[in-house]
Amino acid sequence: MREIPKVYNPKKIEEKWYPRWESAGYFTPDMSSNATPYCIVIPPPNVTGYLHMGHALQHTLMDVLIRWRRMQGYKTLWLPGTDHAGISTQVVVERQLVQEGLSRADLGRERFEKRVWEWKEHSGGTIQRQMRIEGASCDWTRERFTLDERLSRAVREVFVRLYEEGLIYRGEYIVNWCPRCQTSISDLEAPKEPVQGKLYYIAYPVDGTGERVVVATTRPETMLGDTGVAVNPADERYRKYHGKSAILPIIGRKLPFVTDEAVEMEFGTGVVKVTPAHDPNDFRIGNKHGLPLISVIDKTAVMTIEAGPQFAGLDRFEARKRVLEELERQSLLVRVEDYTHSVGHHDRCKTIVEPLVSTQWFMRMKGLAEEAIKAVEDRRTRFIPESWEKVYFDWLRNIQDWCISRQLWWGHRIPAWYCPNNHITVARQAPGACATCGSREISQDEDVLDTWFSSALWPFSTLGWPDDTEDLRTFYPTDVLVTGYDIIFFWVARMMMMGLKFAGDVPFRTVFVTNLVRDAEGQKMSKMKGNVIDPLEVFDRFGTDAVRCALAAAATWSSDIALQESKLETMRNFANKIWNASRFVLLNCDERVAPEWTQSEFAPFTVADRWIISRLNRAIADVTEALEGFRFHEAAQLLYHFFWDDFCDWYIELSKPLVTAKEESAAVQAARNRIVYVLETALRLLHPFMPFITEELWQRLPGARNRPSSICIAEFPKVDRSKIDAAVEREMDMIIEIITRVRNIRSEFNISPSQLIELWLEVKDKRSRSIIVENESHIKRLARVERIVPAEIVPPQIGRMAARSVAADVEIIIPLEGLVDIDKERTRLQKERDKLKKEAEGLLDRLNNPDFVARAPEDVVAANRQRFDDLKTRIKKLDEALDFWNAMSK
Repeated sequence: MREIPKVYNPKKIEEKWYPRWESAGYFTPDMSSNATPYCIVIPPPNVTGYLHMGHALQHTLMDVLIRWRRMQGYKTLWLPGTDHAGISTQVVVERQLVQEGLSRADLGRERFEKRVWEWKEHSGGTIQRQMRIEGASCDWTRERFTLDERLSRAVREVFVRLYEEGLIYRGEYIVNWCPRCQTSISDLEAPKEPVQGKLYYIAYPVDGTGERVVVATTRPETMLGDTGVAVNPADERYRKYHGKSAILPIIGRKLPFVTDEAVEMEFGTGVVKVTPAHDPNDFRIGNKHGLPLISVIDKTAVMTIEAGPQFAGLDRFEARKRVLEELERQSLLVRVEDYTHSVGHHDRCKTIVEPLVSTQWFMRMKGLAEEAIKAVEDRRTRFIPESWEKVYFDWLRNIQDWCISRQLWWGHRIPAWYCPNNHITVARQAPGACATCGSREISQDEDVLDTWFSSALWPFSTLGWPDDTEDLRTFYPTDVLVTGYDIIFFWVARMMMMGLKFAGDVPFRTVFVTNLVRDAEGQKMSKMKGNVIDPLEVFDRFGTDAVRCALAAAATWSSDIALQESKLETMRNFANKIWNASRFVLLNCDERVAPEWTQSEFAPFTVADRWIISRLNRAIADVTEALEGFRFHEAAQLLYHFFWDDFCDWYIELSKPLVTAKEESAAVQAARNRIVYVLETALRLLHPFMPFITEELWQRLPGARNRPSSICIAEFPKVDRSKIDAAVEREMDMIIEIITRVRNIRSEFNISPSQLIELWLEVKDKRSRSIIVENESHIKRLARVERIVPAEIVPPQIGRMAARSVAADVEIIIPLEGLVDIDKERTRLQKERDKLKKEAEGLLDRLNNPDFVARAPEDVVAANRQRFDDLKTRIKKLDEALDFWNAMSK
């Protein structure tokens, strides 16, 4: 116990404790217990992924909640798992095949799927290993994977039920198609990005007249698939063309004029070409007016024969050039303007998507969305911060049918089979024959389901649904979902809809939405920018506990997190402070301290003792309240200030004479009992945030035989409100402030630490004088005071040459005569002022130089301005000090 290392080594401690926790089964709930259940299911990271700072933040917050509730006696389950990540994983393996000169077509579906499974087994455990480094207290015995057979069964069950209810259907519709990944993707997976392009104005002859109408388009290659021309029915400019046709340039096809309110009269010329096979809006207009579909771009983004023989086989962008050349040759290209517009890009591979008409599987969403909206309106699920509810509502109220099929080989294969008679059989298990005609010539759909389909079932499929399992009965609905705002649409809303539909209740009671973790300059992390921070490297440099605490302390509701090194250093220093303070206690307190640590054995109490017990209970109450309200940042800051300020800076110093005393007495033993009690309670309070260091130190405390085997399962401190004493806190705060003010004066007047001083205190309140007398030894020792004179009125002559300050209602006077050489002090201050003044003038010249401000990096200019402001403040204080000494010399 006494052989605690002098230097805190986080890596050694972290490697030691996690295997012990896991092997002891502390993270697995006791299903025989009658305790209240508490469950969090992890947002499943990609199976072949790796830990990033967003994971580190969310996992830290989830672990804080789980460890806190576990210590409070809840039956806790933090269920881990990974997502098969259809597109991402398939892209990774296909890239490997390219390096071998192969493609998935070369392997065939069965061998390709086997190859992906091999890759999953090879690299799939990376993120789980990294989570253990984080200290994530997941129940690994319940780990899930979205392609596990038990989860696949749930996926098939949901698909079949929705199909039988008419909520899943197969049809031809325009979808976002990725030519690179060869699959359809949802609107959410094809975010629009600004592109600097052109707006082309093209003349279309009006059939039977000598007139022309001009249309504007950003994609002239698609005009080859035009089947109509549309105008707004209210646009008087084109009323004369109602019922007429235009002639499609180059091709010569007749295009009927149609009128539609969707046409924006202000865009371009107010006349739009209609290409139903290659634009979502045109698809809707075409359907409404019965216009035919002509596909002129195929799934590889190459022009089809329908585009005409001179363009067939060309890449879409090469075709654009050729079309423009032909339009110019025919004098039909009226003009070209620079134009910035938004273009959909596949969020995985960044390829510009192509709107294509395709036969896909869709899911009707309106009815499900209404139930999900109502659940949040009724407060069955709440969002924290509440502002994210608007984002959730806006998307659900404008929801479209969901294209759930993907043209991939890795994923949940759609449970639908086709026969030669075009019948569809949807079944939970592979059928032996067509359910309609009995044909045995059936083949399964080649497509797989969108990854988000299986993820939408995560909160209940992981607990055993569709079976009526003990886990499902115990832990569903889950309690909290911790997730980022970027997947509220992708995942949160879909889980709400599926949970309500199939599990009969919301999937979670609270959604805590985290902000992004950015780099030190507040920039979004990006591999392209080269500013991605590897959390494992950060853990290694600063210690996992320090990083966890820094992330929690920065997790405010209002803004993204700028991960500054200074914040990590602060928490590393905090971990060192915890270690050193605990080491002091352990080196001075042995097994003779009260083994039960009951406060009844701590008498007699001083003001300082009652103060720390009050501050401890106030910290317990405030931290608990902050965690109940998901104010992680507030809880972390409360813990930091209690342990560092109250316990280390003050209580240890105030207790030191008794705790380190050589002689044994009742007072000494009581002091040691008290300090161990406070430390042990504080370690339990800190544990959810800093699990490794708190376990190591807690295990070294006296009385181990009378405690649980791990701090993981020790009781989280409960507040004793009878011990919170505001009056005692005010009294002790006065003593602390007096000591602090005296120390500040000593520093300000450069009084040597070895020089004892005289302290006069003007105290009008009798109780304050009594408290000062009771704590006289503390003030003398900690402020280096030889004599304290508390009086109602300080004689005027004491203040002739004295420094003054105020603490609470006490005026502090320190006679300076004989302590300070006035001339020497003035010379020192003047020399320091001149030096700072010279530096400030140099900075001002630089900041007034337009070339410097224009050419220097923004952060350099900002740093120079900050330094100049700091110098002005310091110079002002030096001027005040010089004025004081000049007055003293007169």
